Amino acid sequence: MGAHVMNWYLKALGSYATFSGRARRKEYWTFGLVNAAILIALFTAITITAGGGHSPLILSIVYGVFALLILLPSIAVMVRRLHDTDRSGWWFWISLIPAIGGIVLLVFTLLDGNPGTNQYGPSPKNATM
Repeated sequence: MGAHVMNWYLKALGSYATFSGRARRKEYWTFGLVNAAILIALFTAITITAGGGHSPLILSIVYGVFALLILLPSIAVMVRRLHDTDRSGWWFWISLIPAIGGIVLLVFTLLDGNPGTNQYGPSPKNATM
């Protein structure tokens, strides 16, 4: 992974439980894709270990702990991403509506953020990393 990608990932991770402010698309998607890559790698290792006749217990615990550790920052970066599109973080709960909720949330995360300052703060595109 490039240093630039890791910088964006660590920026989101550094805002572990920060629900205020805004997150641009790059921060949100980099965080999500790096987490997905890590979880896929761990799942693949678990599958290979189990297929080889070995106990995947340790890897399964690592997978579960990692998933729990990234839960709060994942929600926080989602809320900040919604703020960037000038939406309340409460829109997160639309994801509980089967099928359509996830699609609506996906569309919201793909939209460009509001330029300039909105009710949640200044545009993160104007800030430097």
